[in-house]
This record gives sequence, C-alpha cells and structure tokens, in this order.
Amino acid sequence: MSDQGSATAPAVGVLEPDASSFVSYDPAGGGEVATFPALSAAQVGAVVAEARQAAAWWAALSWAERERRLLAWAGVIARGRRELCELVHRENGKPLDDAFLEVFLAVEHVGWAARHARKVLRPRRVATGLLMANHAASLEYQPLGVVGVIGPWNYPVFTPMGSIGYALAAGNAVVLKPSEYTTAIGEWIVDAFAQANPDAPHQVLRLVTGAGQTGVALCESGVDKIAFTGSARTGRKVMAACAPSLTPVLMECGGKDAMIVAADANLGQAVDAALWGAMSNAGQTCVGIERVYVVDSVKDEFIAELTARIQKLALKPGDGPGAAYGPMTMPSQADVVRRHIDDALARGGTAIVGGAQAVRAPYVEPTVLLDVPEDSSAVCEETFGPTITVKGVKDLEEAVALANATGYGLGSAVYGRRGAMAVARRLRSGMTSVNAVIAFAGVPGLPFGGVGESGFGRVHGADGLREFSRTKAITRRRYSTPFEPTTFARHPKTMAILNKYVTIRYGRKK
Repeated sequence: MSDQGSATAPAVGVLEPDASSFVSYDPAGGGEVATFPALSAAQVGAVVAEARQAAAWWAALSWAERERRLLAWAGVIARGRRELCELVHRENGKPLDDAFLEVFLAVEHVGWAARHARKVLRPRRVATGLLMANHAASLEYQPLGVVGVIGPWNYPVFTPMGSIGYALAAGNAVVLKPSEYTTAIGEWIVDAFAQANPDAPHQVLRLVTGAGQTGVALCESGVDKIAFTGSARTGRKVMAACAPSLTPVLMECGGKDAMIVAADANLGQAVDAALWGAMSNAGQTCVGIERVYVVDSVKDEFIAELTARIQKLALKPGDGPGAAYGPMTMPSQADVVRRHIDDALARGGTAIVGGAQAVRAPYVEPTVLLDVPEDSSAVCEETFGPTITVKGVKDLEEAVALANATGYGLGSAVYGRRGAMAVARRLRSGMTSVNAVIAFAGVPGLPFGGVGESGFGRVHGADGLREFSRTKAITRRRYSTPFEPTTFARHPKTMAILNKYVTIRYGRKK
C-alpha cells in the first residue's frame, strides 16, 4: 500500500468466537500475520511446571556455560536480524531501520548480561564487625527459579529482552507472554533461543500466548517473579493477580517524559532530539518526550527551528521506505491521541504543526502544540502518539517544578551547558539524559526503571541482574571465644566489654 494509505487494520489480537485462538494483524494494511492459541490457565500452569524442571538444569550450569549459550542466542538473533526486522515491521509497524535499532540494542543487552553475570552475582565476603568477629560472613545471589515476563507491543524485542536476558543470565528459566498484538515477534525470539541451544535437555525459555486472561493465568501459575511492562492501569491488575500468592513483581509502566531547554542550550541539537524523542516509533515510546519546557528567552527561536526542521525533514508516517515512522500499532491508541489533541485545542492551546486533522487512523501526522494548559489531558496523561507540547518558562526553577508536577517519573532530558547536570539530578525520574534523549536506554550497564506511576524495580545493568536473584546471607562460626554475647551462659565481663567498646567507638562527644 502507499505511504499514506487509508486502509484501517482490524483490531489486532482479536479473539476468535470460540476464544481458543486469536489473530495478529499487520497494523498498517490489516493483513493477517498469524493465528495463535489462547492458552487456558491449566495450559499455562503446565508450561510453568515444565519450565521449573528446566530452571533446575539451567541454574546448575557454570557461569561460563550459561554465558556461552546466551552469546550463541545473541548470535542467532544477529544473523537473523533481517528476518526479525521484517517481522517487526510487519507486525508492529515500525520502519525497518528503527526495527534494526531495536534488535541491535536487544543483542547488546543480552551480551552485557551474559558477560557480567558472574562478576555481579558471584558470592562475596562481607565484613562482620566486632560483635561477630569470630564468624565469617558471605552474600550470595541465587536464581529465583521461573520468571514470568509479560511483554509490551511498542518495543516487542528490546523491552522484554531487558527482563528475559538478565533473568536468564542470573540463572532462571523464563516464561514469556508477549503482547497479543506482537505475538509472532515473541515466538521468533523464543525459537531463536531453542535454535541456539539444540543440545539443551530442557526448554529454558518458554512461550505462552493469549490476551489478558493468559497474563492473569501466568501471574497465578506459581512463577517466582513477574516482570511486567505496560500501562499503570494494567500493572495494578497484574499486582492484584499476584497479591494472593505474594508473587513479587517488577513494574515498568508508562511515562510523561519532559525535556527542559535552558537559555544556553544548543537549540539545533535540542530541536533534533525533541523530534526524535517525540515522533520516533509514532510516539509509542514509554521514555519518549511528550512535554518540552523552554526558557522564555529562547522560546521563539526554539519554536521557529522546530517548525522549520519538521518541514525540512518532511516528517510523515507511512508503511513505505520513505516514512519517518509507522502506524499506531494498537488501533484504539489513535482515539487517545485524537482526544488529547482536541482537548488541548479546546482549552486554548495552538497547533503549529498538525492538529485537529492529524489523526487519520492508523496514522497520525506529527503534531506540535503550544501553550497547552498544564491540567489538560495532553499534558497530564500519557499520549503515546507523535505529539509534543511546548511551553515557555521564566527560568529553570519553573521548568523543574512543571516537569516534576506529574504522577509519572520514568525518563527525562535536559539541554543546556552550565548547570544542566544539577537540573538533571533534581528531576523526579528514574533516568535522565543531558544533551541527548533516551541515551540511558542504550547503555547496558545502567539500570532502567521509574518511580510513581511509572513503576518500580529495575532492568538492565547490575541492578537488573540482581532484580532476578534472591539474596542469601550466610554466616559461619570460625572459632569460639570466652566472651560469647548470645548465650545464657555468657561470661559476666562480656557486657562490660561491649559497653566499653560502644563508649569508645560512638559515645564520646566530638
């Protein structure tokens, strides 16, 4: 079809009448990608039970052996990247180059996790202090067992791999439930792991398919942890399903990320970053830029440069090779974008690019909104579309206050020279890029996650490896002393010695 075709895809992930299967569709053209079974709770439980057998085998492998197998998996993905990118383009809708960037990042993270797991998670000795000086203390990070991963549709390779790769590197088996909108991509990833490890006696990475009820079944299946990526609303449902069994959860939810542009910023770079952060992947990015606060002294110049850049680049959505980004992967998301734009305009905002006619499902034209009230849905709610609001502020203090005036707290960005790092530290978000956008996601050694409505827990980096481990503290008595404090038969002088120690070490006035 043409870059700006008018065909509207049917609702992807639609359950068939018998509710035993569902269909995944191409969001651009509406063609069927594949049909998958909607697994019952009993079927999900059976997969988890088999995964538990695999977990025991996988955890018993040496660090080096797990690293070898994970790197072999990364190799299969790298060699099959063109096929995977074509599938991402077809089932998710993003352009091929953007699909490649997603695959590239995923492979980088798997490689980092594989190579760093032993260093981060190996047992280590811990100092005991005077009270337990006759004991040796150590800390171990043990595998949890079976980790359930509920993946999103917007980055169906990179995002779930931030949980899958690190959970596997930590010694766990994984059961993946991909989004019903991008199930074929999830199946490809799981099949690639099996292809990389044909000699494995157990299938360590498993797949379960279906919609919301399958996700609930996975939460209730007895897995040792759930790693969820999606909206805060759905995240609450996941937590509720996990609550009766006290199954721990990792929540990576949405965002309403802000960019702050200081008076001394490189405006050309800031404009380019704002466009990429807002428009790439049709704005369907949890750490995408949705709000820009620019200091008044450079506001007009920033807006002029922003408008000129959009016109020069001729940013357009579509399905062909010239498209800047693709369609809305989930058809209902176009309605959310339309509602936010309409509300912004009705509340006194101005569209300098796009606007009321920007939404032509399944595509949304780039939209830039000026001076939108801070209590409008376009500013308060996650839009998840190729729109951006721009507001002038008198200084950086006001910019920080407005940026932090949200329940979300995932990512953020600051453009400026003097004081930019200080501003970055004050932003209430799990991650901030200075003079860049989303750069933190590309650094495998950095943790990824948010605060507030954006969730809790971390993937990526050392924190991500520990997220999928159980800390185990062990002490071992090395020798006995005549002054044991924790016995009814302790020496009369024991407490006197301890009292004297406390006075000398801590009790003296300075």
